[in-house]
Amino acid sequence: MSAITLATNNMKRSINFYESLGFFMLYGGNKAELTSFKIGSSFLNIVNLSNDAPLNWWGRVIIYVEDVDVMHDRVLALGLVPEFPPRDARWGERYFHLVDPDGHELSFAQPLGWD
Repeated sequence: MSAITLATNNMKRSINFYESLGFFMLYGGNKAELTSFKIGSSFLNIVNLSNDAPLNWWGRVIIYVEDVDVMHDRVLALGLVPEFPPRDARWGERYFHLVDPDGHELSFAQPLGWD
């Protein structure tokens, strides 16, 4: 996957959320129609919709991190509330879910067996 694009009605709020999680913004900004963040070798794009455009749940983005427990601690320190604490899945990942301010579900995951 090269990139995923999520919609928002509030670009500033989205930028603040993703930067607080440690995502690096490549271009865009609070008043931009499109903001892009670098995630590993891929990109997360945020497109700004009009204030009256509905945002609906569509699925989730799975983001691999080096250490899920460290990411979970970071999320908690920011005062954010994950859907559940990190857990090991039968398919070989340790993960937790977090919903962004626009209702997009993020799954932070780490393949079991990473050093």
